[in-house]
Amino acid sequence: MNYKKSIIGSSVAFIIATSCCWLPAFIIAVGGAGTLVGLNNGLEKYSFIFIAIGIGFLIYGGYQFLIENKSVKANLNSTITCPECSHSKDETMPTNACQYFYECDNCNTILKPLENDCCVYCSYGTAPCPPMQLNQDCC
Repeated sequence: MNYKKSIIGSSVAFIIATSCCWLPAFIIAVGGAGTLVGLNNGLEKYSFIFIAIGIGFLIYGGYQFLIENKSVKANLNSTITCPECSHSKDETMPTNACQYFYECDNCNTILKPLENDCCVYCSYGTAPCPPMQLNQDCC
């Protein structure tokens, strides 16, 4: 879900829907009072359409927000197994950084990601890192 699209769409709809209120003042401020009468009458006839479009975009933005908040979240628990001594330990994966190194508590071996993996959880854990679970770019 792209929040930027929802916010931009809602903002544009809001600006269009309220143009009958702020546009006359803007035109007067820049010196177009003669145009104001014709433009104001023209926009006022269609204000209900602009308001309906604005409400529609706001509802759509709220709907997209709710869908994103209900989406599946990443599993943050993973069991790392050392390839040297087969020692396993349950760990909570970080969500704000990748973990490139991990020291085994049993044999003190420093684990590094395998060649095509982005972190130690993707290489040695029971669950891949949170970005990979959510089909995002890893680290």
